[in-house]
Amino acid sequence: MTEILVIGGGIAGTATALALHKAGFGVTVYEAHPESALDIGAFLTLASNGMRALAQIDASTAVTEVGFPLRSMSVLDAAGTEVAQMPLGEAHDPLLAYRCLRRGEFNAALQAEATRRGIGLRRGTRLASVEDGPDGVTARFTDGSAATGDLLIGADGLNSTVRESIAPEAQPCFAGESVFYGYASEAPLVAETGRFTMVRGGAAAFGCAVSPGGETYWFARVAGAPLSADDIAHGTPGHWRGLLVPLLRGDATPAADVVAATTDRIMVTNATEIPAGTPWRHGRTLIIGDAAHTASPATGQGASMALEDAVVLAKSLRDAPDTESALSLYEALRRPRVEHNITISGKISRGFHTPSRTARTAPAPRPGDGDLLRHLEWDIDISTVAEGSSAAAAGAGGRDAG
Repeated sequence: MTEILVIGGGIAGTATALALHKAGFGVTVYEAHPESALDIGAFLTLASNGMRALAQIDASTAVTEVGFPLRSMSVLDAAGTEVAQMPLGEAHDPLLAYRCLRRGEFNAALQAEATRRGIGLRRGTRLASVEDGPDGVTARFTDGSAATGDLLIGADGLNSTVRESIAPEAQPCFAGESVFYGYASEAPLVAETGRFTMVRGGAAAFGCAVSPGGETYWFARVAGAPLSADDIAHGTPGHWRGLLVPLLRGDATPAADVVAATTDRIMVTNATEIPAGTPWRHGRTLIIGDAAHTASPATGQGASMALEDAVVLAKSLRDAPDTESALSLYEALRRPRVEHNITISGKISRGFHTPSRTARTAPAPRPGDGDLLRHLEWDIDISTVAEGSSAAAAGAGGRDAG
């Protein structure tokens, strides 16, 4: 394999390009957005698993130059009473601390790092179709240009054109709530910088963090019917404030005051998920990140899971004996973990699963947590790790049967 095409220059696509480049593959990223990524999206949090993945592709420094660390989380009930407080991240290593970032700044930092390493990044190139053949895969773009490679990675997000070519029947589903994001410069101080505050309110879930500059980053998740595309496109900050503040005023928490202090920077989206079991690959084409496993944002793992994808895919292609084996290995390692995240996050969004209001420890482990360090550790052969995991699982199954 000499050349890999990555469709989509967002977080998943650019991180994958960085990982593939480190593994020794030639890679070019094709991004539909014509400009830099600075104005794309709201904010996100990266958990320690995502930060660990970044460290494996030597991108920690580029990312820690934007955003700010989160060291603890405080959980409030609807009465404003703190019911739990817990540390975030791995305190022994500052590179593994949770981080709060504006999505666009994070994306731009990754793109700048890719450019610095000499990775090709073609902006303003929107995919039209994919043609998979025995000797290569060709991407055709709406401007009439085309590119051919040995493998095509679709990292083109929720409305993926690459996924449409693999599994046209797999359509994103509404996950039961709308999500609002905003930034307030003059909001009342909720907590010191470095602490994430989560409110389990009566009418909405609310979370916020205060930047070192005193700006409050916040979100609110509101259950109900999906907002129409027209509402989302034309809703004003005043309209969204008018909707949210009365809902939040029912609780004795700072949430309503934070939203009321937000003047002009509120965005909204419907929580969406990709059905479990969606095909990820066909021939020389594979989808990753949100294109393959979008989950509602309730668990806050979307970006971190995409970064894990990047490292595991690059290592699989590096260590497996051939491309087919590599893609099979990648899917076997990733599907249980990311689909568990879709399920849990969707249950939270639909109100079927409520995170503990009193637990002062980390949440229950996800599938793959026990092997994640070895899956991500760059210098460990991932095919050997996978064989060891399979053998251990088979041995445990034999003991149980006896």
